[in-house]
Order: sequence, then C-alpha cells, then structure tokens
Amino acid sequence: MYLLYVDESGDVGTQGSPGRYFCLSGMVVHELRWHETLEAIIEFRRYLRERYGLKLREEVHAQHFVHKPGDLVRIAKSLRLRMLRDVLDFQARLPDLSVINVVVDKEGKGPEADVFGMAWTTLVQRFHNTISHKNFPGPQNPDDCGLLVVDRTDEVKLRTLTRRMRRHNPVPRAFGEGTFRLPITTLVEDAVHRDSGHSYFIQLADVNAYFLYQRYHACKYVKKKGAQNYFNRLDPVLCRVASRNHPDGIVER
Repeated sequence: MYLLYVDESGDVGTQGSPGRYFCLSGMVVHELRWHETLEAIIEFRRYLRERYGLKLREEVHAQHFVHKPGDLVRIAKSLRLRMLRDVLDFQARLPDLSVINVVVDKEGKGPEADVFGMAWTTLVQRFHNTISHKNFPGPQNPDDCGLLVVDRTDEVKLRTLTRRMRRHNPVPRAFGEGTFRLPITTLVEDAVHRDSGHSYFIQLADVNAYFLYQRYHACKYVKKKGAQNYFNRLDPVLCRVASRNHPDGIVER
C-alpha cells in the first residue's frame, strides 16, 4: 500500500481571494518504506534540535515559520528559513519517496468554479494512475492500493468527492472528444484527517506545498532571500509521470 500525505497552500476562493493559486502537494511513501522513513525523519528532527534549537514536539509549519513564528521567535527568521530549506534537502535524499503536485490557477475561472474539487480530483486521479501503472519507485506489492492522509481540510467535501470517484469518474479522452469512465479502484477507505502537529509526515508535506506556492507567487520575504526556487530542491523525488506537460510533473489546472 502507498500512503499519500497531503497538505494545501493558498485558498479556494474565487472572489475576494488574497491569492491567485491553490496548491496541493502530496508525499508518497510505500508501506514497506514507512518505518525506515519515520526513523530517518526522527533522526533529522534531532539534527534540527541540535543545529537550530527546534524541539522534537514543535511543529514545522512553513507559513508560521516565515510570518507568525509564535514561540519560535527565539530562532532568527533567517535560520527558520534555512530550516525549511534543510527540510526540502532532507526529503530529496530519502530513498523511494515521490512528491505529487497540483496547482490550480484561479484566474479566469469564474466565481462558480469548484477550485477545491478540481484540485483534489486531479491529485487523486494522478495518485491512482501512478499506482495502476506501477510507476512509483521502490518496493511494490502485486496489487497495491493507496490511502490518503491529509491535514485538516473540508472533510465532508473530500469524503463526498472520493466516494463519488470510486463509482463515477469521467476522464477526458487523450485523443478526440468526449470522456470515458475510469473508477478509482486503488483508493481504500475515506481520507484520514490528521492534525499536522501530530504527524511529522504531514509537516514535510506542508513545507512542500508552501514552496510550491512560492514558486508561482513568492511573498516579499521569500523573494528577498532568493527562496522562491526552493521547491526545485525536491528535484530528485518529484513524480514527473504525473504530468506530460510539465518538466517537473506539476499538474497545472
């Protein structure tokens, strides 16, 4: 089984929204790599504690690190940004990790656009496709399935969406017009919603989603520090098969 840990960046609003983009970033770990990946993350967190003074129980939350540090104000802002860079570099070294990314550009989509549904449908579809075609690196089982583990989001809407996709999932044809049915058969159970403060995996996905967004629309501080391209540090683990139309596999909608 593959576990997909997902976090969001940006908002889904189409009117009066502060941002143009809504981003999802999912970190994929196979069950046979889960324990060793967890141990590697714990060891990395010990490094962050010794190098920067970040306690193991303190949450890595990119938005807060940069803009609302709270108790972490004790750590210089430049060092907090460096920590986030280290988080990306750490993931890039993990064996058999894959990061799937979806970006919805809200410009021109109109007030009725379902940005949330568009983004999550795309992510689930790409996750299913990659499992079905056995395109994830690393160990595999003969008939792998997948499980979504997500940070707090619209639980009811996501549950409704994934249940519908198991029964009715029209996909545009690659050639010609029309659609064909492609039910999502690899996804088991409803998404598991986790408080990111209690999941090191979700915290890594949070950093990925944040810098995915910054790649498209960097805030003033990130741009000043030249960190708008930090997302590129994930290059070795990007799931490029998710999109034929983007060199880094980012699915743009």
